[in-house]
Amino acid sequence: MQFSESAISFDCGPDTLTGVLAVPEGPASHGVVVVVGGPQYRAGSHRQFVLLSRTLAAAGIAVLRFDTRGMGDSGGESRDFDDVTPDIGAAIAAIQSHLPSVSSVTLWGLCDGASAALLYCHATRDARVNGLCLLNPWVRSEASLARAYVKHYYARRLLRWAFWAKLFSGHVGAAALADIWRNMGLMRGEVPSRAEGKELPFQQRMALGWRGFHGGVLLLLSGADYTAKEFLEYAKLDPQWADLLTRNDLERHDLIDADHTFSTNLLRTEVEHLTLRWLQRNAAKHSKRALQ
Repeated sequence: MQFSESAISFDCGPDTLTGVLAVPEGPASHGVVVVVGGPQYRAGSHRQFVLLSRTLAAAGIAVLRFDTRGMGDSGGESRDFDDVTPDIGAAIAAIQSHLPSVSSVTLWGLCDGASAALLYCHATRDARVNGLCLLNPWVRSEASLARAYVKHYYARRLLRWAFWAKLFSGHVGAAALADIWRNMGLMRGEVPSRAEGKELPFQQRMALGWRGFHGGVLLLLSGADYTAKEFLEYAKLDPQWADLLTRNDLERHDLIDADHTFSTNLLRTEVEHLTLRWLQRNAAKHSKRALQ
């Protein structure tokens, strides 16, 4: 299917945001808003977001990838990922304004873009969003990073004879051992909790956003990525995340050899195909429910 691309501008409060809208040849009933993590702009690593949007548009799905405030060609002051809910809402309104046939959207995000999508759901309960595509969600804390390193890096090293040979020969110094000890201490830290009068930590707001979301969720995790490993470790420990990874509306794929940004052509293509097939299945489910 043919598609076209055009640059668009839209307002987010007093600021003007810039995006690129990929429009399929025929009318699109569903759209995807790519939530860009930072500090990054709408092209993505290795032009990943450009290529993804073109693949989806060629299959009949409209896609908007845009720069949040203060990034790329958008105006305003830059924001952290946990402060872009207004930007996401403005982008959803923009895709529907330019394409009135789009009645629902999926939020697609990598790393803290995925986290921002969940935080948007927590803050807004936006009924226009009926799908989430989450890739290696960011839940970083000092303790979660330490747990991931101890379990997936140091444990593997300690089981290798080469490590002990270097240790006994003096090639592994006291600094390396101190680093292992320090991380073992950090990993015993509790998951973040709300201090008196303070907002919930962003990791728990992410979980609540997912828990209150009634659409489909696609979760893609990289096997060679500590951010993904941190996410899985965190989800095991925080009660807010209990049962979320076993919900019936979740489709999960673990890409064993993938790095954080799915940087090879093979991995990028696999992500595109998994996303497209899931979007088509999710759309069919919602159409079926609408007819019941």
